[in-house]
Amino acid sequence: MNSFQLAMRVLRVDRRTRTSAILTAVGVAVATSLVLLLASLPGATQARSQRAIWQDIGSYYSQSGESQGPAPLLMAANKDYSGDREITRVDIAQTGTSPMLSLPPGIPRLPAPGESIVSPALGKLIQSTPRAQLGDRFGKLVDALGPESLMYPEQLVAVVGHTPESMPKTAMAADGFPNKEAKPDPLLELLAWVGVIVLLVPSLVLVASSARLTAARRELRMAALRLAGATPGQVTKIVAAETALSAVVGALLGILVAPALQGLSTFVPWGGGTWLASDFSLSVGSTIAVAVAIPLLVVFAGVLGIRRVLKTPLFAASAHARKPLHWWRLLAVPLAGAFFLFAISQDNASLPMVMLGLFLLVGSAAIIGPWVTSAVGGTFVRIWRKPASLLAGRRLRDDPKSAYRATAGVVLAVFTGSMALTLLPSFESMAGGGRTFKDNVLYADSDAAHAQQTADQTNASLARYGITEKAVSVGQVYLATGETGTRSQSLNRAFVMSCEDATKLLRVNIGGSCQAGPAIYSGYEIDPAAYRVTSEYDKAGTPLDPKAAVHVFPRGDEDTSSTIVIDPALLPAGVTPERFDVIVPTTTENAEVVRTALVGAAPGQEVGSRGLHLIGQQQELGDLRRVTVIGLIAAGVLAGCSAAVATAGSVMDRRRTFGALIAAGTPVRVLSRALRMEAALPAMVATIGAGVVGIGVGMGLYSLVEKEAVVLSPWLLAPVVLGIGVALLGASVSTPALKRVQSEPLADE
Repeated sequence: MNSFQLAMRVLRVDRRTRTSAILTAVGVAVATSLVLLLASLPGATQARSQRAIWQDIGSYYSQSGESQGPAPLLMAANKDYSGDREITRVDIAQTGTSPMLSLPPGIPRLPAPGESIVSPALGKLIQSTPRAQLGDRFGKLVDALGPESLMYPEQLVAVVGHTPESMPKTAMAADGFPNKEAKPDPLLELLAWVGVIVLLVPSLVLVASSARLTAARRELRMAALRLAGATPGQVTKIVAAETALSAVVGALLGILVAPALQGLSTFVPWGGGTWLASDFSLSVGSTIAVAVAIPLLVVFAGVLGIRRVLKTPLFAASAHARKPLHWWRLLAVPLAGAFFLFAISQDNASLPMVMLGLFLLVGSAAIIGPWVTSAVGGTFVRIWRKPASLLAGRRLRDDPKSAYRATAGVVLAVFTGSMALTLLPSFESMAGGGRTFKDNVLYADSDAAHAQQTADQTNASLARYGITEKAVSVGQVYLATGETGTRSQSLNRAFVMSCEDATKLLRVNIGGSCQAGPAIYSGYEIDPAAYRVTSEYDKAGTPLDPKAAVHVFPRGDEDTSSTIVIDPALLPAGVTPERFDVIVPTTTENAEVVRTALVGAAPGQEVGSRGLHLIGQQQELGDLRRVTVIGLIAAGVLAGCSAAVATAGSVMDRRRTFGALIAAGTPVRVLSRALRMEAALPAMVATIGAGVVGIGVGMGLYSLVEKEAVVLSPWLLAPVVLGIGVALLGASVSTPALKRVQSEPLADE
């Protein structure tokens, strides 16, 4: 009889081994499906970006203008809005110098001047909205974009045709549409890899907990075989066959469940939209690699659990006490932390290095955790006052590795939660900023040659729509000090506008400071005699009138503290602003109509507002919150399942001990309390440590994107409290398991 046949016979005759195999298969199925989903996330972000690469003006290139004549295309891409919904707008003009262009998938043809091709979702929105509020921005709709050209199914996209003469000065000359490989969303890629690591390990903990069910019973059985003459190789093959059977079935089940899990993930919005089902596809090779790797890990965990049987079968058969754990385990976290600190402190931090450091930190918990568990058990053995405390303390001290297994998932969930709750408030603190204009003011960049024309056309459209608001063009100059082109040079941007216009259009406290006559208005004292006025930062400029009046207005928020307003009459002769903003105030009722008028007058230019800037930030923060909540729920569920499986396994392993205690008159409630303490005591200590490490890792990851200090909130205590609660909840399965032991005759053992 070979090892496989022996394993099958054990499964047929031993009900507890059969139960363990079923639970192992379920754990492997959960882990496999989750790992397949997480592994597909980076590719999903890249698939999205690849479909929409033609919408990114930075992906275009041109060599025609250098040697072979004008480029065949003029391109401009920017954002537009309808309410708070973002519209990606690509303005395009054909120069007629290229007969054939290779179009990206999903774009049926190029629109002629005055025509537009829009996405289906934008087409529906245009049909349901008055033309003055949306449709007039795009001209005649002639076709629809296919899903192959959209980042997500409900994306609002328009390709608008123009003549070359009507394209903005900033339009890019392109030889054709980009055909290179797109880069994934860097933030989502970072989150995906973080998710892969912080959820992969809890998944493996769940698998290991399932694989170690009835480990003690198996150890005794294998020890008996060893004492009867079986070689270490034969015992190893038998254990490998037992665990491989359930692991392979679980892996196959996980592969079958994975598409459903990926299908659910397509409904989770990110960046304004959902996903295509094909985004989460994983290559056959990667799927096979995951399906093979996880069962191998399960087999490895099972074989690793019988190493004492292989070395000293007599000690295993007699349940001889295990050796105490070495102190060197305490070095695991400092060493992993030092590597992580080294990875994030590099000038150009490598993402794989940072992720490796994060993985080492997460993995170090499995090394130091049993030592902490043993130390906690020893402490309670010395200070115990009740029988349950003594039972729990002895268990933690005598077999800390098994006892820590119930806590491992909770520790990782607390680590993940602390890291996330460190990052989220810090990211939220970065919100704000934007231009100096009021939230309801729309603005478009322009230059000296087109600013007044754009303002006039906007006002003509506004008059046609019956809007009384007026567009104005506001120039920008620099007030310079120091020697031009040297490090001593200081430049302060100033708006060239009247104090009355500044009061109406800027979000500074200038209203009560307006005085009769031309003047300079600033949030701080300036000496006109020390400044020169220039339209470009690299020009020397012309001295400012030293007798110019200067009025200081009360300083507001930090974003507007450097705002300076200079009256047009104070510009020195010969100084003409080169950069302009065409700006229009709006109301809630006419905002969309005003936007339509300004977009029509400034083709190819982005029309923005601070209000929309803040909405975009809130959308990104909402994405982060959503992903964080989903990740924490997944980590919590995995942790709870691990704790429950480990507790059930602990009861099954110590069935003889518990049966004897119950037969001797020990109440089940005392044993239940002891099992709950086994889960809660190490969780209480380990989760505090995991919380501290999680905060440190969150601070490190935050330093990769922002050098400011992180924001620490009281919510950082929540993961620790919830972690202990999840551990106790998982340990609650001990009571029904003990009652089942009580109902069975002890003679069965």
